[in-house]
Amino acid sequence: MISNINVKDKVQPDKSIKVAPFKKDVRVTRPHKHNSYFEIIFLTKGSGQHTIDSQTYDVQPPTVFFVRKEQLHFWNLDAEPDGYVLIIRKNFIETSLDKEIKTLLYKLSRHTVLYLKDTERIAQLFYLLTLENQEETPLSKIITEGLLKTLLAKLLQQEPTAAATATSCGNLYDAFRDLLSQDMQLKNSVAYYAELLNTSPQNLNANCRKYGNVAAADVLSEFLIDEARRLLTYTDNTVSEISFQLNFTDASHFVKYFKRHTGATPAGFRTEHT
Repeated sequence: MISNINVKDKVQPDKSIKVAPFKKDVRVTRPHKHNSYFEIIFLTKGSGQHTIDSQTYDVQPPTVFFVRKEQLHFWNLDAEPDGYVLIIRKNFIETSLDKEIKTLLYKLSRHTVLYLKDTERIAQLFYLLTLENQEETPLSKIITEGLLKTLLAKLLQQEPTAAATATSCGNLYDAFRDLLSQDMQLKNSVAYYAELLNTSPQNLNANCRKYGNVAAADVLSEFLIDEARRLLTYTDNTVSEISFQLNFTDASHFVKYFKRHTGATPAGFRTEHT
């Protein structure tokens, strides 16, 4: 195995969004992360499997996969794929004139896969976004934002239950999750992130409970456990090294923490998944 996870960047440095056809020659890829961007993959053809973190999904077009910037994924396709890939950087959202785009993206990011029913309009929107992405005019960003907002809303419409039950997010709760998803070196400390967000641990916890119906410690544990699973599965780092990397006081604390949240020891999880 390896000591570090491969990180790919498929967007030019001066670009904040990219829309392009899915490469037909892409069948099998190695496990990798993305360089701080959110990826939406729409497939109309193809078969095989797509693994995101430790979960493997059957590719059954028409389908859409969502890969958050902290997640690791890879493909194992056995038939020629067809579709589109949409890549969105954080600065596109931050500079967007339409703030509702961020809300729609947040709701979609809670999903990993959607198996679609209505695809004709969605395919048209991806096609129009691809064409607009090739343009360099003063109005291109405005047009792209309009098409993107429509696409995101149409995707949410494909899963009415999720769209109806998705909770609105408070500023701190949203910012906390966003901060965790970008942190390349997670720390096992709510107080550390509260300080970065210029608030107290108590206020951060109250905001997480109000808007996410979950404690701040549980939000943090979600990211810590996911990262621990990746490191155990895709690197040869020892349990002690992973414990240190995730900022635990010692390996025994990490082992107890991991078992409490997953039901398995780190060593047992690694044996089962490698």
